Amino acid sequence: MFDGKFRKSVDQRTAPIGRWLVRFGFAADVLTASGLVFACATAWAIAVGHHHLAILLLIATGAHDLFDGPVAKASNRASQRGSYFDSVVDRLSDAALLGGVAYYVTAHHHGQLVLLPFAIVTMTFMISYQRSKAESLGLNARGGLMERAERMILLGVALLANQIFIPVLWVMLVLTTMTALGRFRRVWQIADSPAPAPARTMRAHQHTSRLRRGPSRTSRR
Repeated sequence: MFDGKFRKSVDQRTAPIGRWLVRFGFAADVLTASGLVFACATAWAIAVGHHHLAILLLIATGAHDLFDGPVAKASNRASQRGSYFDSVVDRLSDAALLGGVAYYVTAHHHGQLVLLPFAIVTMTFMISYQRSKAESLGLNARGGLMERAERMILLGVALLANQIFIPVLWVMLVLTTMTALGRFRRVWQIADSPAPAPARTMRAHQHTSRLRRGPSRTSRR
């Protein structure tokens, strides 16, 4: 939802900060890599039960993810390699965060509840994969209730108190599943529509042209 509806307005507000960070010598790839370090630190804090500390580390993780794109654009270094690196690191960060959740659930709860974070990360990767595959075919798969920004916010809410931790994870699973199913339905309908061949060819050509120019560092959400 964030990436589909508010990305342009957020980019306009973060662009000046990106230029300011470039003047101080920050590089986009460094921000992306350090974001993964903060994600791992967040996962550790979640796993050992330091959830208020985890909230602060999660905010830092999100800040790195938010500003690596503006820094790449401000430094004129947006590239295919940077976009690829950003997407891979985002997936590793998602896995680390929910791995920390799984460890905490295993230590403090009984039964098969550990499958809850496993189900969330599975749906998370399905959301990302569907967008990546659809865009490789020249189709639009952006949007949805629970993209990466919303997932991080909801995880932060879950960390506020132990009493709401598991219920919020269930909400995250439901919304993430709805997002994955919604994307599948949307792409399925677009792909099956009787659009003329030239239009589809043009979409594919536009996608290829974006790759040649060097895409922005917006990862597959």
